[in-house]
Amino acid sequence: MSTTESERACITQHEQKEYDSISWDNDDCDDPEFTEVIRQAEAAIDAGVNPTRIYQGSSGSYFVKNIEGETIGVFKPKDEEPYGRLNPKWTKWMHRMCCPCCFGRSCLIPNQGYMSEAGASLVDTKLGLNVVPKTKVVKLASETFNYLRIDVEKSKAKKIVNEHFPKVGRRFHRIGLPPKIGSYQMFVSGYKDADAHLRRFDSDPLDKETSKKFQLLFERLVCLDYIIRNTDRGNDNWLIKYEKQKLVLKENTDDDDTAEYEVETPAFIDVAAIDNGLAFPIKHPDSWRAYPYHWAWLPYAKEPFSTETRDLIQSKLADMNVVQDLCDDMYTLFKTDKGFDRQMFEKQMSVMRGQILNLSQALKDGKSPLQLVQMPNVFVERSRGHVGTTEKFRNFSNTFTQRFQKKAPFFSWC
Repeated sequence: MSTTESERACITQHEQKEYDSISWDNDDCDDPEFTEVIRQAEAAIDAGVNPTRIYQGSSGSYFVKNIEGETIGVFKPKDEEPYGRLNPKWTKWMHRMCCPCCFGRSCLIPNQGYMSEAGASLVDTKLGLNVVPKTKVVKLASETFNYLRIDVEKSKAKKIVNEHFPKVGRRFHRIGLPPKIGSYQMFVSGYKDADAHLRRFDSDPLDKETSKKFQLLFERLVCLDYIIRNTDRGNDNWLIKYEKQKLVLKENTDDDDTAEYEVETPAFIDVAAIDNGLAFPIKHPDSWRAYPYHWAWLPYAKEPFSTETRDLIQSKLADMNVVQDLCDDMYTLFKTDKGFDRQMFEKQMSVMRGQILNLSQALKDGKSPLQLVQMPNVFVERSRGHVGTTEKFRNFSNTFTQRFQKKAPFFSWC
């Protein structure tokens, strides 16, 4: 091969990598750690280590790996959600086609689960709850994602053309598959479904100190779910990591009854609130099902909120400036969705503000999580008007009104 041909080959390979690269404005200067994880995911896909589909659930979601094959995140594409046009789960397709009147949840905006996932992480970070693994909206492309046949064939054809006719290939805007937008959640290792651990705790109770810590973490989960009005919080979609304390014998003795032990490694417990894609409704459930919080039936929900939880978030929830800042941040996030509708967003925020109002009052009155969910559903709505000077608030005033929801769902227990 001549020098010129070698240079052209090198240039072609370089451009090929640029075209095939899946780095699509995924930089987040405010979170270099998260950006580095995304870079690892992109490098792994470029190297042929593709995400693997998670077969549980109703949407297309994927375990994302690094170049060593270790799982580092969970990616949920927008177009593979239950209402998405490329949802790979045929049972959901049958459900939607054959029984559309019973498909989905009327209180939620369709095909916005990925925004809900990122929004839950935003609320978690803003309030300092630290129970949601970091989640952001990114774009990724991989051959294991579910694509239209035409996109797959176009990608194959472009690669063939690029291999045989490099000059033509360099004119392509993109050679690989089109990137998908979706939510990317950091993977948490060593965690298991809460249901399994909760059954274990019934037969093997936690020690006093660990039990107190778990109660505090549980209360943070409650606060998160209540604020975002999570309609899908069963005990199988939040996680617990628990490691028992390790004891060592102080002195060697033949009598087990008189043996003394000391703690070598203290017990560790933590929770992770995953699967937040069915939150931020435009109204409280009022059709067939109530979509209750399943944690409300746990014994931990009968304990009044602790002083630690009140000290953590009560002052923030009672400050309308903090609440408005949170709504502004949610607006900045949600408006990036192509189907964003300001009217629907205001309805979502009216529900969230009402939940915050109830939670703030419950913390002030020393109520328990169980008593919290029994409080009447309230909306805090922004009054319509043309008092704003910016595009952001041109059609909405800064005056708020409260109203209670009167209609109740047919089934209150499911």
